[in-house]
Amino acid sequence: MNLTFIKMHGLGNDYVYIDCFPKTTAEIIAKTDLAALARAVSDRHFGIGSDGLVLILPSKVADARMRIFNADGSEAEMCGNAIRCVAKYLYESGLCRDVHMQIETLAGIRSLSLHVMQERVDLVTVNMGKPIIRPDSIQSGLDPIGFTSVNMGNPHAVFFRDTIPHMPTNTNIEFVHVRNKHEIDVRVIERGSGETLACGTGACASAVAVIYHGLTERKVTVHLPGGDLLIQWKDNTSPVLMTGPATEVFRGEWYAN
Repeated sequence: MNLTFIKMHGLGNDYVYIDCFPKTTAEIIAKTDLAALARAVSDRHFGIGSDGLVLILPSKVADARMRIFNADGSEAEMCGNAIRCVAKYLYESGLCRDVHMQIETLAGIRSLSLHVMQERVDLVTVNMGKPIIRPDSIQSGLDPIGFTSVNMGNPHAVFFRDTIPHMPTNTNIEFVHVRNKHEIDVRVIERGSGETLACGTGACASAVAVIYHGLTERKVTVHLPGGDLLIQWKDNTSPVLMTGPATEVFRGEWYAN
């Protein structure tokens, strides 16, 4: 099995991308154990190395469809960093030359606006949809911890802390420190991948949580280990807008039996 791949990242949240528009590639993918492929290519010692695998596919209802698999092989509903990279690839490869495009995901169709300079995509703004907020919940136990539950197409638990700890676990968790009314620091543990340098949906969930609690203004710069994302939430009934970069690293071929 020979598959051409593209390695891209959004603020260090890196994935292996496969263009499934060509018929030969689509036929290979249709016969492939995608969970196993995601685990193999994601391995940073024996594979390519990534936070997961992303398939770029044709869509009957949008410009393209994105499927995303975490490093452990589980399929995710949505990824804000990955979808920016998919948009960059679609535009620069000529598959969609519109600076306004729609991409289908398991969380629904997302609309994107591309900021293009000299025919290269610099930044991408994504309409991440309307967040679903549940009232603060309490994690029972000897040391109860309050958190805010926010769904951005995938579920997140947002914790507020003065310091941001390490806490590997198999869920989407954000630890947030509020710097001021316009900036927050966030660290993310992604379900199925562990701690990542950035997470688009996690940044949105964190921004929604701090805005919801009145801790910041409605336009927030989210500082992540891999860089910054700009998150805007006009009001509690509006969709969340995320703006950030998308970067191609290299291309190659994956050889496997």
